[in-house]
Amino acid sequence: MAAVTPKIRSRKDGAAVPLDEFDKKLLNAMQGAFPIVPRPYAEVATALGVREDVVLKRVAELVQQRIIRQVTPIYDTRAFGYESMLVAAKVDAEHPWRPAKIINAHPGVSHNYLRNHEFNMWFTVATEPDSKLGLEGTLEVLKEQTGAESVRMLPTLKLFKIRMDLDMAGGTEALAKAAEAVEPAETERQPYDELDRAVVRATQGDLPIVSEPYADAARELGMPVEKLVAHLEGMVERRLLRRVAAILFHRRAGFSANGMGVWKVPEDRVLEAGSRMAAFRGISHCYERPTYADWPYQLFTMAHGRSKEECDAILDAIEAEIGCIEQRATLYSSTEFKKVRLLYFTEDFKNWEREHAGV
Repeated sequence: MAAVTPKIRSRKDGAAVPLDEFDKKLLNAMQGAFPIVPRPYAEVATALGVREDVVLKRVAELVQQRIIRQVTPIYDTRAFGYESMLVAAKVDAEHPWRPAKIINAHPGVSHNYLRNHEFNMWFTVATEPDSKLGLEGTLEVLKEQTGAESVRMLPTLKLFKIRMDLDMAGGTEALAKAAEAVEPAETERQPYDELDRAVVRATQGDLPIVSEPYADAARELGMPVEKLVAHLEGMVERRLLRRVAAILFHRRAGFSANGMGVWKVPEDRVLEAGSRMAAFRGISHCYERPTYADWPYQLFTMAHGRSKEECDAILDAIEAEIGCIEQRATLYSSTEFKKVRLLYFTEDFKNWEREHAGV
């Protein structure tokens, strides 16, 4: 199968919508850590020195303008016992939409991109704790249905960073600057109960843009808002909930490029290098993953920039800082086939396995 190189979106502003300084401060605040309190927009407004109604109105407008994708709780997939991994596949480079549609139909696929590489389709997939197929069985079904020439499973061996904040105010220098190195994060399953499951079902997805966004979920659960908020705070402490935050449409917010930098380093330097790579402000995700004969890279970093050149600058700065790189490649996305938040504890997973595998 001949590989083709898709066109990379590298325009400086791309499809970006102009944002003023207040918008940039607001978006930084909304991405960072949306307060888990009964009236979070009031706290955001106080921090920005404006009225609550000003913040509510502008956030609603930013959602309507497709700059904010959603304001939502970000639950930890692995903490709930879901298995998940990144997958690289070689699919028909001339007709990628057909396999993309098949892959996208799986409820555990949250991200799916076309990238400029022989392995051209990259997606994340998760299966629920009591899945009859499991991850490997699910990928066997997807490989057969898509006609993929090859599939590489790239589970997380070490998680150094997963935090998708786009710095709206900082320039290239800020994005390409290293901060203090970070320790790998916890990725093990955590204890949870039926109340946790009910809270997840009631709160996942888009939170309403209103003064008390948790009120509807509290009524559904039959508890006061204050009790629900306290429970969510407890879920953060128990590592079930990472945070509540605004998720942006990258290109609409001005970040028209993302580059997946992959790195081969000496085996005895993986921990050190991964921790230092994760400290860069322009890096949202950093993992150690397994290698193959045709894939020698252990470390994966996602760089986000206002242009391809800005992504390159971030990755160049990492290479200069780390100094032990044996091989490096950068894969740019040309098409976003799917990007959603995973929905937990639904019947969709069982229905997919029943329909596609008869189990």
